[in-house]
Amino acid sequence: MSEIAGVSELSFMPMGPADLDAVLAIEGVSHIHPWTKGNFVDSLAAGHWAYCIRPQIDNAIEGSYLDPQILWAYCILFPAVDELHLLNITVSPKLQRLGIGLKMMQAIEGVAALQKMPRIILEVRPSNTSALKLYEHLGYEHIGTRKHYYPADASTGTREDALVMAKSIKLEP
Repeated sequence: MSEIAGVSELSFMPMGPADLDAVLAIEGVSHIHPWTKGNFVDSLAAGHWAYCIRPQIDNAIEGSYLDPQILWAYCILFPAVDELHLLNITVSPKLQRLGIGLKMMQAIEGVAALQKMPRIILEVRPSNTSALKLYEHLGYEHIGTRKHYYPADASTGTREDALVMAKSIKLEP
């Protein structure tokens, strides 16, 4: 896994309606069954924590992937009473395997700790081996399975299970 030269930090900015075209462009090429615009609009309306991730760089290069206006990734989080539920986390396919997902997950864990949420929970497709590897590397544990959770093939109606994973977050007293 290599770092992206020139990037000092990732910038997490609240997602708004103006971001949805860029979000949907990444969503559509990243998932077997992508969220719809309506899914994102509903999440925003429900007050889910939604963030767009762009580079925070020392020397912007307009029009390149180092342009801070270019969307690199996004995430949607649902804060529950005592846990943070990760609903969607997606890195642009062009920028995967560069450590962005790892940095995002570490930032999300930091948010959970700051908000005094002792646990993060998520669902992941068993076929998404790169995500599974990342979550396991970060200490997430398989705590259950949701049978037939994800649509897999619209033509046959088949569905894929979801692995439910969780991680306890160390909270400062």
